[in-house]
Amino acid sequence: MSKHIVILAGDGIGPEIMAEATKVLAKVNQQFKLDLTWSNELLGGCAIDATGVPLPDQTLEAARKADAILLGAVGGPKWDTIERSIRPERGLLKIRSELKLFANLRPAILYPQLASASSLKPEIVAGLDILIVRELTGGIYFGQPRGIRTLENGERQGFNTDVYSESEIRRIAHVAFQLAMQRNKKVLSVDKANVLEVTELWKEIATEVGKEYPEVQLSHMYVDNCAMQLVRAPKQFDVIFTGNLFGDILSDEAAMLTGSIGMLPSASLDENKKGMYEPCHGSAPDIAGKGIANPLATILSVAMMLRYTFKQDAAANAIELAVGKVLDQGLRTVDIWTDGTQKVGTVAMGEAVVAAI
Repeated sequence: MSKHIVILAGDGIGPEIMAEATKVLAKVNQQFKLDLTWSNELLGGCAIDATGVPLPDQTLEAARKADAILLGAVGGPKWDTIERSIRPERGLLKIRSELKLFANLRPAILYPQLASASSLKPEIVAGLDILIVRELTGGIYFGQPRGIRTLENGERQGFNTDVYSESEIRRIAHVAFQLAMQRNKKVLSVDKANVLEVTELWKEIATEVGKEYPEVQLSHMYVDNCAMQLVRAPKQFDVIFTGNLFGDILSDEAAMLTGSIGMLPSASLDENKKGMYEPCHGSAPDIAGKGIANPLATILSVAMMLRYTFKQDAAANAIELAVGKVLDQGLRTVDIWTDGTQKVGTVAMGEAVVAAI
């Protein structure tokens, strides 16, 4: 029985990078006889332009029925001045919430060929392989109350609520520990328990869950120290497990250790491993339409989709090996280009990966 994927190209460079990822998906679908089908729907600014809302009912219904979702990127300055409740990013938050995609997996892996493209010295980052497990449907991004209000003195005040329930923390903790069991059996729980009660609870629950995995070494670190340590000695980390806000920031920091955020895929999973897969980078409107965006993060997101949702490890491995071969050939988009390598555009990079599978 065939499995269906909903593709949400989105805004900015989204359609460009998704076009190349779709070519790769078509190649492995044929080569490995995966029997996958896919269709396109609207999310983000393009959906606002077409329907007036960032997440149309048709898109949400299609996503519910699908076996997996592949997303490009959403947002851009075109929609920054519209009513906050219907901006592109609200559509992204809503689809994560509606589909209960609570577990965000963001690997930060440095390809050996890109050691010189990292902002840190090669000896500090060579061999880097970190997995950041970020809680995705709770915390300050979803907490209520929130808003902008006017005080009695006429001054405006913005406010948000950072809130986590014990069950939310416990379920993402189990994901982190289970993944650590498949890796190097090390988990770092990141919090700010010295000043934030919500993360004091986070630390307590992480410790409790850790006792169920006696083979896994659990440690704790404040988020500010973790941010510093990622730059100082990133290879000390294996699985980093944290909340929505901290995970958002730390995963982008980790991305630059790998040479470019254009190299990092991600998976957002529900309790049954149904997922939405997307690159960690944004819509990059400043380079949209120029044909220079790096499609590799989206292509590697396809590999994650095949591995985690469809259990097609051979096809996933083929894509990842193909990316390595292309980098061995010296092909680079502008974000990872260095002297002595060949600068190529979005389409050429995508077609090179297809050819290498």
